[in-house]
Amino acid sequence: MPEPFVAYLRVYEPLSSFESPLREEVDAAVERGSVDPFDAGLWEQHLWLRSQLAAPPRLLPGENADGEVQGVGGVLVLDPEDVPTAPAATVGPGPLVCPLDVHGRAAAALVGFLGDAEIPLRTAALPESVDKARTRAGAVVSELSGGAVHVLSSTWTVPLPWFVVVDPTERCVFTEPDRRRVCWRVAMADARRRVARAHSVSKQSIGEDGPTRILKETGRWLERFHPHSAVELDYGGLVQLMTQSDLDADTSAEDVHAIVDAMEADDAEEVATRYEQLRDFWSEFAAREHHN
Repeated sequence: MPEPFVAYLRVYEPLSSFESPLREEVDAAVERGSVDPFDAGLWEQHLWLRSQLAAPPRLLPGENADGEVQGVGGVLVLDPEDVPTAPAATVGPGPLVCPLDVHGRAAAALVGFLGDAEIPLRTAALPESVDKARTRAGAVVSELSGGAVHVLSSTWTVPLPWFVVVDPTERCVFTEPDRRRVCWRVAMADARRRVARAHSVSKQSIGEDGPTRILKETGRWLERFHPHSAVELDYGGLVQLMTQSDLDADTSAEDVHAIVDAMEADDAEEVATRYEQLRDFWSEFAAREHHN
């Protein structure tokens, strides 16, 4: 079974910044052993499959038969030394921990599914009534209002505004067989600064909608975490769709940063040229969603 075709934007917070009782749950998860970042998508997929194969099936992964959450689940762990920083940025102290928050993320996804899917599909996909599922999922999402999930995900493609967060020169590419990965890591202070600038430029150039709205939402999300955290953009399972030639040709981060600079300079021609490059590169991968 292939890894899900999902890309991720993750936040890793200093372990010392978590408050009780979450601190004890995260501590215990770290003690049990962190999830291998090369296998994070498969780990989440297997957790969901176990929830559906249980008797009775669980509505959300990470629950027991009574609907109670069984701990914080899996975590990813990162060393502050593996995070490039600008001179004014601070990351740590370590370890930096990213709870995968699968239960809350699944609830949010289920709320979206119940709002968008046709009635026959909703009925066939759920182990209980639609109304009961909506109530339970909505309750989980409401509980998240006091905090924030540490992981945002996107299927089949990467939202272009996410590339604003990273330094284009700091891309990490792993091409070993069965352990292929593309990611960037950045200090929270640098991520917030870049998003704030891009949002301001985009708002003045193209207004409040589209990429500007995504940048605004991303900035608000980043503000909910410890200022000495790290942020990671990971292509995740999308790498399965990419050949080595695709990876060599990928200038997405450079193009997005160049678009922000060009909008600030009112250089419409450069904006159009860079956007066309991005569209040509990502449209092939996004089109596969329609074939599936």
